[in-house]
Amino acid sequence: MPGDALYTDLSGYYDLMCADIDYRAQSHCVHRLQQLFGNGGTRHLDLACGTGPHVRHFIDAGYTSGGLDINQPMLDRAAARCPGAQFSLQDMCGFAVEQPADLITCFLYSIHYSAELQRLQACIASVHAALAPGGLFCFNAVDKRRIDNASFVSHTARHTDGLFTFSSGWHYPGEGEQQLLRLRIEKTVADQSQVWHDEHAMVAVSFAELSELLAPYFEVHVLEHDYEKIVPWDQASGNAIFVCVKR
Repeated sequence: MPGDALYTDLSGYYDLMCADIDYRAQSHCVHRLQQLFGNGGTRHLDLACGTGPHVRHFIDAGYTSGGLDINQPMLDRAAARCPGAQFSLQDMCGFAVEQPADLITCFLYSIHYSAELQRLQACIASVHAALAPGGLFCFNAVDKRRIDNASFVSHTARHTDGLFTFSSGWHYPGEGEQQLLRLRIEKTVADQSQVWHDEHAMVAVSFAELSELLAPYFEVHVLEHDYEKIVPWDQASGNAIFVCVKR
């Protein structure tokens, strides 16, 4: 994928960008949350599913799992990874399902891709409508009031196309309903480097505001952002897992 085509279609590099993510641990944790808080059902839908790694883990755990995304190349890769699973090209802020889901997930802070509070509200309403009685909605989020604009996370991964370094960080200007996800990708081949920079507009919300948006639809539990253990949010950290039981 030469030149600027890298950023025209990132689907071929998506898994490389996410190489440091423990999909198994995340999926297993949410499976436990479904057993503890949900209705025990096994119909699962993953919002903003990307190339389907979480869906793969839920299928392996015995779920009837599928996903939706707004990027068709991502969905094509998801379908190849998860033969037989149902994937659909839909916006998570306005989607419909043929059968109610018992569990709906939205990993990797993708809930923020709703970009605006009005669209976030529409996403929450769509999820509620798509869930079966007692169904569970699980996602992770970042509190706009606790964002460190100088903080970035990075990892390096080797690909047949070269050595890649991926960096990302949040930026919140201090007011308003939007924050930025800033990305930097560096590709090195034979000591020659190319660098891409990008910014994605994301919805900015505090945990108090988010809980208020969810409350009419769900009983809300806020947990520490730790997929190895299930503990209540400490009221201080800027990242959390939201576990929402359909009212």
